[in-house]
Amino acid sequence: MTQAIQNYLTLTINGATVRLKEVSPTITLLEYLRQSGRIGTKEGCGDGDCGACTVAIVAQGADGQPQYQAVNSCLIPLGSVAGREIVTVEGVGQNALHPVQAAMVKTGGSQCGYCTPGFVMSLFAAYYDRALNDACVEGNLCRCTGYLAIRRAAQEAISSSYPQGVEQQSDELTDYFEERLKHSDANLNEIRYHGNEQFFYRPTRLEEVFALMNEYPNATLIAGGTDLGLEISYHRQSFPVLISLEAIAELKMLENTAEFVEIGAAVPLSHFEDRLRGVFPSLDEMLFWFAARQVRTRATLGGNIGTASPIGDLPPVLLSLDATLRLASARGERSIPLIDFFKGYRQTDLQPGEVIVSVQIPKVSGVNRRSQSYKIGKRGTDDISIVAAAFVIDLDADQRVIHARLAYGGVAATPVRAIAVEELLIGKVWNAETVQQAKSALKQAFTPLTDLRGSADYRKLLVANLFEKFFVEFGEAHQLEEVTS
Repeated sequence: MTQAIQNYLTLTINGATVRLKEVSPTITLLEYLRQSGRIGTKEGCGDGDCGACTVAIVAQGADGQPQYQAVNSCLIPLGSVAGREIVTVEGVGQNALHPVQAAMVKTGGSQCGYCTPGFVMSLFAAYYDRALNDACVEGNLCRCTGYLAIRRAAQEAISSSYPQGVEQQSDELTDYFEERLKHSDANLNEIRYHGNEQFFYRPTRLEEVFALMNEYPNATLIAGGTDLGLEISYHRQSFPVLISLEAIAELKMLENTAEFVEIGAAVPLSHFEDRLRGVFPSLDEMLFWFAARQVRTRATLGGNIGTASPIGDLPPVLLSLDATLRLASARGERSIPLIDFFKGYRQTDLQPGEVIVSVQIPKVSGVNRRSQSYKIGKRGTDDISIVAAAFVIDLDADQRVIHARLAYGGVAATPVRAIAVEELLIGKVWNAETVQQAKSALKQAFTPLTDLRGSADYRKLLVANLFEKFFVEFGEAHQLEEVTS
């Protein structure tokens, strides 16, 4: 039976249930928190780069169990957190200093304090995930304290649950959050909401998605919302009808067989980052540079592909691995090679009423394969790429190329392969001379644009030089050393 449309959204903030009536489902969580007086959560960049707005939500981890996850509240529409439990910096220290707060005090990890709540929330989530390290705060920027004191705070929290020399410690404090997590329900229920002249739907079955898309042909689909959140937060765009895909079981499957890996379109990147580590080295590498943890816990593979951004980080990797998309609509299912999916700038082969269900990546065995990916940006992590590249080279017993994939992002209107250069490589001996021939061809393979991140000439050089870097790192000598080590 279909649930009736309701005019309120319910969520839990710092242990208290909040019922919001006639509120816009596309107001960001950050905006709501600050309007409701929870001003400990700060607004910095508004586009998920600085982490000042970080809060923790209870959601399913890669193992299916409830987990505190640090997220950027500036990118999340309020509708997307309906039914969820949220912890803000006010909730972390409402009775006594939490161990991560105490550690920040002890090590002098705060000066102006503007970024501190975000750091505290990232450390808080990592504390309960037993993952306190530099990576847990990679999405948090500090402009005055300096990172050494904050790193010491993380180390202090690791070494002792309750750092010495700090007052207001309570044995019940940590137990409170642990116990709440044990009894939390991270499953998402169906939502049919209408408020402020907007609709927000969160169906639980794929058939319901098709029905809603038929009813609202101009509706916007949302999963993690890290890209769409920019349109809401930064560009102030309005979305009259949003259909969330987060609760669709068919889109959250992950299958790892001897022949292939299949990843549901709504699986967060952090899930398959953990569960598939070591299966595809080039995918591991790109996920490391993809974005901060706050983004990876929300962003989905289907979203990264479906936006058809020419600078999306994962499409070049998937193109190099010959990935196939499974698409579905009320009319049925079909499969399409990823290389045929991108039709133009922000244009895809998706038909009306159709959604991405999953991505299938074939495995290879018994092949002498070299595979790696690279991302060049102005910052190491948590930045838009200037050029992204992913390469696959298979060799026969005579070290001749029998299979080649050279895929790029940031050099054309879509993610693209250098097919002419791939064909040039087939049959050639994998050596420096062959690579130099490929480099010459690669410099002429694309006509990139000049923008604020880099010039066209710089991008052309990167296209060629990244392939040479790949050869230097994965050339014949390197492989022989691997075999004999």
